[in-house]
Amino acid sequence: MANTPLTITFLGTGTSSGVPMIGCDCAVCTSADKKDKRLRSSILVQSPSTTLVVDTTPDFRYQMLRIHNKKLDAVIFTHPHKDHIAGLDDIRAYNFFQQKPMEVYANALTAEALQREYYYAFADKQYPGVPQINLHTIDTTPFVVGDIPVEPILVWHLKMKVYGFKFGNFCYITDANKIDEEEKHKIKGCEHLVLNALRKEAHISHFTLNEAVNLAAEMDIPNVYFTHISHQLGKHNVINNELPANMQLAYDGLKVTAHI
Repeated sequence: MANTPLTITFLGTGTSSGVPMIGCDCAVCTSADKKDKRLRSSILVQSPSTTLVVDTTPDFRYQMLRIHNKKLDAVIFTHPHKDHIAGLDDIRAYNFFQQKPMEVYANALTAEALQREYYYAFADKQYPGVPQINLHTIDTTPFVVGDIPVEPILVWHLKMKVYGFKFGNFCYITDANKIDEEEKHKIKGCEHLVLNALRKEAHISHFTLNEAVNLAAEMDIPNVYFTHISHQLGKHNVINNELPANMQLAYDGLKVTAHI
């Protein structure tokens, strides 16, 4: 498995409202730049034999269609907020074509939310066509999906426990405003780090751009990408030019090559 390539595709890089935001005519929401069009935050992780997605956003169906994805082995969830779980019902297409249940991994809080939100998928008597799910409750213990090792990283979204995930030398963290020192040790040594950077102004439960930049610099990661971006942050090309050389705003469709 050593040095097995991974391809990570950013399916969405926007915050919970997406960009453009409904009803907004600000310069970012009306921008013609494709990099200013942001679906809700999610990534696709692919090895030569395994494909998984982190979070199924409200845009999940379209995200899969626009990259022409036909294979999905698993879904891994960061936390139970609606902008990260609302698309799970659309795994039904993969159930149908792959003729098997979807492997779904979530911490206890998120698993409870999934069972409540998608009660019909977990009912004793299920009507035809409901999502078929094998639900695995995870903690911070590392696990493996196919040939992809997954190491959960506990971060804080105000007072909510959220999981970031480390796939080989690639680390993905969204919806956080604090990372404890012991969890930072899991990040150090990675080649690629993704952090949420909502906007420049302070926020109660998300890193600001400056906080994310400072944390990434502290971790000394060679390649840094910022995601979960609000229209309040500014235009992609403007903000990107303000960042250190090894840091950039992620955008929908961006592909990164990593290794496990």
